[in-house]
Amino acid sequence: MDQYFELKKNNTTIGREFVAGLTTFVSMAYILFVNPSVLGAAGMNKGAVFVATGLITAIATIFMGVVAKYPFAIAPGLGINAFFAYSVVIGMKVPWQTALAAVFIAGILFFILTIFKIREIVINSIPKDLKAAIAAGIGLFITFIGFEDGGIVAASKDTMVTLGNFGTPTTLLTIFGIILTFILYARHVPAAIFLGMIGTTIVGMLTGLIGLPTGVISAAPSLAPTFGRALVHLGDINTPQLWVAVFTFLLVTFFDTAGTLVGLAKNAGFLNEKGEIPRVGEALMSDSVGMLIAPVLGTSPTSAYIESSAGIAVGGRTGLTAIFTGILFLFSLIFSPLLSIVTSQVTAPALILVGVLMASNLADIDWKDFPVAASALLVAIGMPLTYSISDGIAFGFVTYPILMLLTGQGKKVTPVMYALGIIFIAFLILVR
Repeated sequence: MDQYFELKKNNTTIGREFVAGLTTFVSMAYILFVNPSVLGAAGMNKGAVFVATGLITAIATIFMGVVAKYPFAIAPGLGINAFFAYSVVIGMKVPWQTALAAVFIAGILFFILTIFKIREIVINSIPKDLKAAIAAGIGLFITFIGFEDGGIVAASKDTMVTLGNFGTPTTLLTIFGIILTFILYARHVPAAIFLGMIGTTIVGMLTGLIGLPTGVISAAPSLAPTFGRALVHLGDINTPQLWVAVFTFLLVTFFDTAGTLVGLAKNAGFLNEKGEIPRVGEALMSDSVGMLIAPVLGTSPTSAYIESSAGIAVGGRTGLTAIFTGILFLFSLIFSPLLSIVTSQVTAPALILVGVLMASNLADIDWKDFPVAASALLVAIGMPLTYSISDGIAFGFVTYPILMLLTGQGKKVTPVMYALGIIFIAFLILVR
């Protein structure tokens, strides 16, 4: 095991990898409950979606660990599941079975792009400054998510976002968790993020803000209501409107995952001297496997998860972290009652701390080169403001080739970046 995962070379141990995998699992376990809630609005069986979510997360994440050897987790993506439920099923009045078929076709195209290394070429063509901006933008994004989940900020009709109600007990629990986690990390306590989550959970239960679990083990619901429905309804993809949905699924997942992988790799120090991700083909293949199998099981498209950065922050450096995370998701299908104590107030401090760490990538951007600086800032700030990794990338990737071309630096831009600029212009106009 040490030889396969190069534990000594990566300055890690099996114990540290387990803690990292557990931390990643706890940080993203919410998807087991959020995804069924979102897809349930589309009329899908919540119990079946719960099982499908756990299974595809385990399969794709373990594949990532074994094949790509990276500590990255893959699960049904937030945002794209909302597009699936509210835009395609409810808005376009498409049956959820047909929508799953659209996801499956997008998955096939996704897999083909991966096989021919088109995704690898695209990722390696992104300039180092924009890669740093993607990592920093994800940091700002997950910090905002942490603030929102913890009640520190709230929606406002007048200013869009405003300060939350600090008199709310659950918000105070979040603030306690932030202070505890920050102190532990500042004092270089091993597994500070995970210990902060445990401490916040204990205080939450002692104060009655987090309810005690009703049990320990429960039988997993049946997968029958959703399994295989995508394959049965492939023939229903027969209108231009549905093909627009297919390509939207493809485009959003393509750049959500690409951006997340680049951000995680940059933050963990995995990029080589050329700014490229070693074994990126294997990492992308892991994501493609998830994208292809997810609709067959009965859930929306998968994506690499930014919460993987929580596991990386506590020392996860190899595929063992991902394997442990995947195994825990398998176990979670029968231990689901215990997950009820992991509330958003528990995970918010972890997300905020990781966001602080990832935002440090802003220092790697050449702020004296205006075309680069402007494009990088649009990427970084666009993610939290649009609540989308792919939209933030679109802003910067459209701006970058235009500014470079009009300032006489067009030869420095690769053909791939020009092509991406055109694609994103069409995406922002036609899809949005």
